[in-house]
Amino acid sequence: MHNLCQCNAHRFSRVAESYTLRYSSHMRALITGIHGFVGGHLAEHLLADNVWEVWGLARSRNHSLAHLPPHVQLVWADLCDPEQTAQAIAQAQPQVIFHLAGQPFVPESFRDPAGTLTTNMLSALHIFLALIDQRRNTRVVVIGTNEEYGQICAEDLPLTEDTPLRPANPYGVSKVAQSMLALQYHLSHKLDVVRLRPFTHIGPRQNERFVSAALAKQIARIEQGLQAPLIQVGNLGAQRDFTDVRDIANAYRLAALHGESGAVYNVGSGRAIAIRTLLELLLAASSAQVEIRLNPELMRPIDIPLVVCNARRLYECTGWEPQIPLEQTLNDILNDWRLRVRDERSTSEITNSS
Repeated sequence: MHNLCQCNAHRFSRVAESYTLRYSSHMRALITGIHGFVGGHLAEHLLADNVWEVWGLARSRNHSLAHLPPHVQLVWADLCDPEQTAQAIAQAQPQVIFHLAGQPFVPESFRDPAGTLTTNMLSALHIFLALIDQRRNTRVVVIGTNEEYGQICAEDLPLTEDTPLRPANPYGVSKVAQSMLALQYHLSHKLDVVRLRPFTHIGPRQNERFVSAALAKQIARIEQGLQAPLIQVGNLGAQRDFTDVRDIANAYRLAALHGESGAVYNVGSGRAIAIRTLLELLLAASSAQVEIRLNPELMRPIDIPLVVCNARRLYECTGWEPQIPLEQTLNDILNDWRLRVRDERSTSEITNSS
């Protein structure tokens, strides 16, 4: 099987040494989409390393940035605007760009396929063109998705980077295009890119549009008496490869340091977990007694029954493996939603008493 990495222990040592020399004592990172779920966790992870200076790019000052750690310096730009993109990069002068910005929600991509394709393709393109125009030797870590694999077959599992891409939704198509643009500019202009395909990542502070957060929010609201003891669910039988977002952040850092330019890497646990198991583990951490009810509106038009990742290529190049147990991740998600729901209840009580 062809593998762009082809890493053995000797080569890993050599690659690690080369990047350590290149980024020896001080590294400046620009995280696009800093206001998003992964952006804040990645900023925290990099700053804890005591080597990185972290800049964040957000599209609008209306985004909530309260979750960001101190010392993150901000720039503002709409990445669909090439001039704003170029100005932001010139201001930040990053050695590494972690490109997280984009439209990340599969159902939204069906509602607005044109917007999803435009946002996810143009944002990456304008970054690449700005770096070429400014002649910057900047590494770009391009964040894709397992949705690029799309309509998989049983014989494809576990999914490797060589599995054919058959995207089954507009979001997946947009990320395939983004990845191919990155590869094209690597080949045509020697742009230093590393492409990642993270599988499903979960953790505290995630938007409730995603399954673990949606389930945890409902349980937390039921515990506080803000919702009837009924949880609405989609397809509980679907099995996904779940990884804690804090482990994902570490994978992004290691890929920036040690990944081979032009290569693509899966990021995931290598273990398939049913949505039903997530719900059972969340309920086991709660005293709430609930009824489970299927909501057809929560079902995807196309839902792949089983997705599991082979991340050996990333492990061989960086040594990365997930460290945080699923039970801890789910407890942290539930506790995060308990705090959010209590704040919601307190705000409601203050409003009603005014």
